[in-house]
Amino acid sequence: MADLPQSAYPQQLKRALTPRDLLVYGMIFMVPISPFSIYGFVAQDAHGMVVLAYLVGMIGMLFTALSYAAMSEAYPMAGSVYAYAQRGLHVTAGFLSGWLILLDYILAPALLYILSAVALRSIWPSVPAWAWMLAFILFNAAINWRGIAFTARANRYLLTFELFTLLVFVVAGLITLYHGQGAGHLTWRPLYDPPQFSVATVLSATSIAVLSFLGFDGISTLSEEVEGGRSAVGKATVQALVLIGAMFMVQTWIAADLAQGMHINSVDSAFYEISGRAGGLWLKRLVLSAVAISSGIANAMAAQAAVSRILFAMARDGQLPAVLARIHPRFHTPYTSTLLVTLVSALTSLAFIDRVEDLSRLVNFGALCSFLVLHVAVINHHFIRQRSGRWFRHLLCPLLGLLVIGYVLLAMDATAKRLGLIWITLGLAYYGALTLWLKRSARLEL
Repeated sequence: MADLPQSAYPQQLKRALTPRDLLVYGMIFMVPISPFSIYGFVAQDAHGMVVLAYLVGMIGMLFTALSYAAMSEAYPMAGSVYAYAQRGLHVTAGFLSGWLILLDYILAPALLYILSAVALRSIWPSVPAWAWMLAFILFNAAINWRGIAFTARANRYLLTFELFTLLVFVVAGLITLYHGQGAGHLTWRPLYDPPQFSVATVLSATSIAVLSFLGFDGISTLSEEVEGGRSAVGKATVQALVLIGAMFMVQTWIAADLAQGMHINSVDSAFYEISGRAGGLWLKRLVLSAVAISSGIANAMAAQAAVSRILFAMARDGQLPAVLARIHPRFHTPYTSTLLVTLVSALTSLAFIDRVEDLSRLVNFGALCSFLVLHVAVINHHFIRQRSGRWFRHLLCPLLGLLVIGYVLLAMDATAKRLGLIWITLGLAYYGALTLWLKRSARLEL
């Protein structure tokens, strides 16, 4: 991909990524072993049809991935949904979507640090949770400070470890299954169980399973740091989503059949207990360690890189303090934004260490609401403004995406909606002060 055209922003970030790096980044962000942490909740709501829940979730998120692909090709720049809504709809819509996705990205690292600390505490109870969180925070900040190419290399090693752990579980699980444990073999029940099936059951479970896919959108934040043409980001987004979805279904299929006839002590530790049946204590500990590392380092590192680019893009447009748009002279990274995310992550982790559920609600609300704006931007920019005539890609897919995301938002509890609305109110108050009181408008390079 060539540098940004002369009519757009000057090239400040370093183009050091290949399409393969984007694919790895997207897979890291979604976490190939994400179901390890929430399997019990999905299986409970799905009445055992956990594979079907992930299949429906992947199809639903595919519509959003296609919308990201459409807008990233039209506007290949950092900022993700913020930039797309800003140019595809209106400057105000851009700020609102950017503010919403910040709720996801800027708080997600803190949530991941807490989850990692909790997992490691069960292995080494003598080490306080805050010590683990601080170690993860400083490590990720150092990696992201060094540059996106350095981060990409770290991502490859981390992804290899996650895939190795997944492969070990799959092999051990299949061997144990076909030696008479659980169902004794793979069955169709995790995909379709007629006595338990209902549309309401599947949709309820899907509203949880779909959250495992959040993160594929982070690929678009690296648009100004990749080579390979305008379509590179869109292709990597769709490919990462499909690959991860397949991995989710394989691991949960084996887990569901292994769990048949098994007494699960706790819903939140269901997968760990199943892995113990598959391989004993050593596999259970490997799975716990993999969850801690994938959340506290791999996923959090990707989230930190993504949010620093969004802060950079919004500051570059004058929507946030200009200091956040500063680029490191040697590493070509938005280092001031990275430092801010590091500080926010540390403070948020400590504040919410015993309130993980509330923090996760905030993260999910922000991401899904920004997706709604994205779908509207695709319809307005491509189908209405550009008159592309592509009914399926630029009208039907975004409309289906709106329906899926809208349902998941409606399925969220009242606390999530209340906290989310508070965040939106704060954003509108800030934007009102910025535009009406300070008389500042966004500086766009179209």
